[in-house]
Amino acid sequence: MAKNSPPRWDRRMQQRLARGEAAALGELYDRYASLVHGLAHRVLDDDASADRVTRDVFGHLWENPDTYDPRQGSLRSWVANVTQDLAVRRLRETERRAFEASGEGTTEEMEQKIRRASAAARADYIVRSMPKPLLSALELAYFQRRDCRQTAEDLGVTEDEARRRLRLGLQLLSTANSRSGDGLPPPDHGRSR
Repeated sequence: MAKNSPPRWDRRMQQRLARGEAAALGELYDRYASLVHGLAHRVLDDDASADRVTRDVFGHLWENPDTYDPRQGSLRSWVANVTQDLAVRRLRETERRAFEASGEGTTEEMEQKIRRASAAARADYIVRSMPKPLLSALELAYFQRRDCRQTAEDLGVTEDEARRRLRLGLQLLSTANSRSGDGLPPPDHGRSR
């Protein structure tokens, strides 16, 4: 398989959705509903709103399967991007209405809240998607306060390998804040980056 080729399942799923196979949507839902709801809840901090975003996401995926470009990344990333975009849009609407109703705070404070929620959701997604060796190194070093030597011993690797895993894990996490204010492009451009 070529370096930029997506997994076979992703390609087939996109083709099935494009043909309008309802069973494909069911499979996509079974595979990604918990991811979608979790990301939406992380942004919105509300079950009912996360439920609505989950419905909206799968509706969008069903109606717009052609917006997924397998050359740009995995189907999972595309689903996550669409989810985060729709959740951030809903949060922005909710915050704008609350801001207008109360007259308290500033638009800058509102935008800061939205950016924090978006970055937190992206960080959660990155951690859940991180390869196990990187995640294990980060958990040992940062949550269990192990130094590099102890992390290497616990993982059964060299100190250089432990440092490499920590560096790569931190580099992945640093991308959580690299998005613009609303987090993602509109759903019609919902390709993964």
